[in-house]
Amino acid sequence: MSQLQSLRGMVDLLPETLQRWQAVEAMARQHFQRSGFGEIRTPLLETTDLFCRGIGEGTDVVGKEMYSFQDRGDRSCTLRPEGTASVVRAALQHGLLSQGPQKLWYAGPMFRYERPQAGRQRQFHQIGVEWLGADSARSDVEVIALAWDLLASLGVGGLELELNSLGTSEDRQAYRNALVAWLEQRSEELDPDSQARLSTNPLRILDSKNKDTQALLEHAPTLTDTLCDASRERFAEVQRGLNALGIPFRLNPRLVRGLDYYSHTAFEITSDQLGAQATVCGGGRYDGLIGQLGGAPTAAIGWALGMERLLLVLEAAAQAAPDGPAAKLVAQVTPDAYVVNRGDQASAAALILARGLRARGLVVELDGSGAAFGKQFKRADRSGARWALVLGDDEVDGRQVRLKPLQQAGEPQSCDLDDLQALSVVLGSSSGA
Repeated sequence: MSQLQSLRGMVDLLPETLQRWQAVEAMARQHFQRSGFGEIRTPLLETTDLFCRGIGEGTDVVGKEMYSFQDRGDRSCTLRPEGTASVVRAALQHGLLSQGPQKLWYAGPMFRYERPQAGRQRQFHQIGVEWLGADSARSDVEVIALAWDLLASLGVGGLELELNSLGTSEDRQAYRNALVAWLEQRSEELDPDSQARLSTNPLRILDSKNKDTQALLEHAPTLTDTLCDASRERFAEVQRGLNALGIPFRLNPRLVRGLDYYSHTAFEITSDQLGAQATVCGGGRYDGLIGQLGGAPTAAIGWALGMERLLLVLEAAAQAAPDGPAAKLVAQVTPDAYVVNRGDQASAAALILARGLRARGLVVELDGSGAAFGKQFKRADRSGARWALVLGDDEVDGRQVRLKPLQQAGEPQSCDLDDLQALSVVLGSSSGA
């Protein structure tokens, strides 16, 4: 019988990876709480119509990448390919917007059927924020600063903020018309995918990875050319706000977000930590989405970062700066103590000892093998524990526990087996507690 394996692009998250994952989420949670964002959790499975209406039927996500199927009630259902549409749907369904602007954040898996590669899987994970009901240019600046500060605190180096304005829907339509007219005269020079997009979603051609198409686009009209005066002033206000916060940015008139609901400010934050510039966070304003999904016209802005890509960046940052914050974040948690024990009395006493020390906040690994002391000591060394706590039946009879230093210099010592407070002080002091 063949061995069962996970589906392609569906990756197991093992303990070592999850430890780093949770450290990132904990840091993000701190930043979100300080900025007044509350967590929301939405279902993995939604009606397909939510994403068709929200993301846009002409997008690659809806047209090529969604996991959709008919359920037993003959309803078309889709595993969520992104988080924003679900958050907006939840806010509308539960009347959150009637309570005023909503600052929400989420974390969890998303699903897209695309070619798996490093940092991108078919089940991937995002952390994102959505500020519903925020219409000022200052809210754009605040949301961008939140992403920038989070990434900096994680230790991501080589950060660069790319910024563009997509303007109003009227601005975008004017640009779409100008771009299509320009491209139609040069359609034979486009790659096949871009030729197909010309009639369905021409703005996505700006995201083409084809080198020849990118070279051609160097001479194409830009969104900036079609912005109305109000859109230009709003974009200038965003730039002034970022300058005031000391956040550097680069204007990128070719930057468009891949989903149809964006307007005005669009941005991406990249890092050169992997050698070439890699996008770790992207977002923008989507003032039309809530209206598209049945709510009253409401301004909104948000962003999302991909956890798989971010973890690769953090590992590179840790290697580049072994004493930096990224290295501390991705470092494995090691036990304060490893309890080596053998004998019937020792086995029972070791469980009581480990439980008591854990209750005092220490990380304690308990060997349950009953193997010879030599083998247990080898496992203790591999665990990375700072101390081995040694219990045999003789130690239990004398109500003593022997402490052997493993990762630091020092002499073996003994402590009263029943004085957990004194023992926890010794173990805690060795870890800087």
